[in-house]
Amino acid sequence: MILDEVDGKRKLPVVIGEFEAQSIAVALDKDIKPHRPFTHDLFKNFAFRFDVAIKRVIITKLVDGVFYSSLICERDKIEEIIDSRTSDAISLALRFKAPIFTHESVMEKAGVVFDKEDAPPKSELVDELSKEQDYTNLSVEELERAIKKAVKNEDYEMAARLRDEISKRENKASE
Repeated sequence: MILDEVDGKRKLPVVIGEFEAQSIAVALDKDIKPHRPFTHDLFKNFAFRFDVAIKRVIITKLVDGVFYSSLICERDKIEEIIDSRTSDAISLALRFKAPIFTHESVMEKAGVVFDKEDAPPKSELVDELSKEQDYTNLSVEELERAIKKAVKNEDYEMAARLRDEISKRENKASE
């Protein structure tokens, strides 16, 4: 996952797992409706039920390549700080519409500026699919594998197009 600096050119690359990326993608794309709630959705529902809000997320430090984060929560006007994995904190921040911050020391250590030619490459499969407009020659299984690769490569637009193709097929099958 790559976070952009709001008033600057630096980006903060954070390595996350496939499941965490999927949860973040679901939070970003309101058209994706999972059959059952993800753990982060469950946490949000639980927090709302007990009147707890996440006010902000702070990526606090980077030690030996591992980011550390905190959730700043509020209940009854009392703030609490809870340690969190960065991927979980970001997934929750998206669901609570909470801002994500980091310390300047973290950006100094891990922030990068990408030129066009330095940008991280996408997988070959996703590159090939992006050239195609018609996905009818691919099976649903191939489309699902391609979605996973697109999400892993943070190409959420491609993942959404592939998801739409699967939805289109499911709608035709149910008619």
